[in-house]
Amino acid sequence: MTYKYVFIDLDDTLWDFHANAKSSLQEMYETRKLGQFFDSFEQYFSIYAKRNAELWEEYGKGTISKAELSLERFLHPLIQVGIDNSALAVEIGEEYLKMLPTRTALVPHAKELLEYLYPKYPLTIVSNGFIEVQYKKLNSCGLERYFSHVVLSEAAKALKPDKRIFEYAMQLNNAAKAEDCIMIGDSYEADITGAINAGIDQVYFNPASDAADKKATYRIHSLSEIFNIL
Repeated sequence: MTYKYVFIDLDDTLWDFHANAKSSLQEMYETRKLGQFFDSFEQYFSIYAKRNAELWEEYGKGTISKAELSLERFLHPLIQVGIDNSALAVEIGEEYLKMLPTRTALVPHAKELLEYLYPKYPLTIVSNGFIEVQYKKLNSCGLERYFSHVVLSEAAKALKPDKRIFEYAMQLNNAAKAEDCIMIGDSYEADITGAINAGIDQVYFNPASDAADKKATYRIHSLSEIFNIL
């Protein structure tokens, strides 16, 4: 299949969200002296990460708002140790969002992949991430120059897996047809299901090599495998 446009997710597809988030949270944990409430940073991070993943899933389904996600993911760990303090949770969240986009860890082979794709295709980021951090992430790690467009759910007024965010991306790319596009992403529920909903071929990036029953046009365990696809 010959493609003309490549859509790519940002978090945990190119930009190592897990590593960058953990680094930011550890710094915030230390500056805020949260060790007085938790046994260890790992305890705090484990509670946070589990609830954060649940909240992002709810946000993707449209069942909670951005504001609810932003508050609850930081309030929840505090409540688990007996601190019901929304004001503190808001302060922690604001501090975290300032730190996070300055981190620059990338997924292995991300830079090489973009160097390979950039001369061949117009590249578009398609992300559910917040406007106030996604552009800063791209700038901080030097990736912005590779992309013709950055499509974020808040601007598109639709969250992956809603096909409308992909249709918005196609419209920006010269009203591209679905068959001319391909989506690369690590989230089956958001990226792959969303692309399927829009009639777009998919590259499912699954480093863990699990979920063998989930169907996609292509399945990869390393970004370097895309060199043999595109």
